[in-house]
Amino acid sequence: MFSRRHPFLYYSIIMSSIFVVFVLGTSIIFSFSSSILSKNLLSGKFSNKGNIGIVEIDGVISASKGTIKTIKEFREDDSIKAIIVRINSPGGGIGPSQEIYTEIMRTRGIKPVIASLGSVAASGGYYIASAADTIIANPGTITGSIGVIVEYANVQEILKKIGLAAVVIKSGEFKDIGSPVRDITDKEKEFLQNLVNELHMQFVKHAAAGRGMDPKIIAKLADGRVYTGQRAVALNLIDKLGNFEDAVELAGSKAGIKGKLIPVYPQQDKMSFIRELTQSLIKNIDITSTISDNFRYIIN
Repeated sequence: MFSRRHPFLYYSIIMSSIFVVFVLGTSIIFSFSSSILSKNLLSGKFSNKGNIGIVEIDGVISASKGTIKTIKEFREDDSIKAIIVRINSPGGGIGPSQEIYTEIMRTRGIKPVIASLGSVAASGGYYIASAADTIIANPGTITGSIGVIVEYANVQEILKKIGLAAVVIKSGEFKDIGSPVRDITDKEKEFLQNLVNELHMQFVKHAAAGRGMDPKIIAKLADGRVYTGQRAVALNLIDKLGNFEDAVELAGSKAGIKGKLIPVYPQQDKMSFIRELTQSLIKNIDITSTISDNFRYIIN
């Protein structure tokens, strides 16, 4: 039996499964309790009434639904005169980044949209920021990293050492491209390189359109390197240096707000967090189906 031949691996799998169940259960309990608490403390769509909507994008960009929903609500709320997208992200999925980019481009013709960059707004974070009317960052903000990467791990040597062999039955030549249990072929490398090049050009064209720049100029800067906020100003990748409070003042000025500037944050949707966590765990467990399972497409 497998448990007898490989006791260490067997019990490692068992303990990992228990840990996943524990994390999921704890997260659900915490989310439900937090949701009940927030309903008692908050009322309405937003946590307080104000005139500048704040959309926060923190961490890896893996989903767009919640962010798009918030942008749309702020856009349609007459009391919100301007929107600040506060970004502190190293990047993430191309699809979600493009969806948020599109929603910001749709919004900035209706209300001013300011991108405020925190400690890092690189790759997908910059993709999103480029759609704003104005980008403001700290001198030491890490930004740029305009590029696309496809990566995967090859574990076939490990499998050989523990006596496991993969069996694959597929419907087409490229169905298991990027499989972690075999070497990639030259034909597959060429296919993936063309895919990366196409996605990269989408990034360049969108960033150029958002910034009102010549795509050729953006392309010269889009070799994957990162820039400080101070350097990015000189390269026209961002517009101004300043912190979040400066972004609030700028948003108020662009919107023509008279009187006190009051930032307003959306009420957090705890049920969406549970759904995203569950979907993420399922995706991490399932390693058998398509190219999207074999690779992580990261703007990084």
